[in-house]
Amino acid sequence: MGKGDKKTRRGKIWRNSYGKTRLKANRKRTKSSKK
Repeated sequence: MGKGDKKTRRGKIWRNSYGKTRLKANRKRTKSSKK
């Protein structure tokens, strides 16, 4: 559940990658919940 975890949403943000937990289309909605 940390930054380095590629399976979590936060890990994807840290790595700047996308996947099932962090879809590219949903980026507009989750603007305020970055940290």
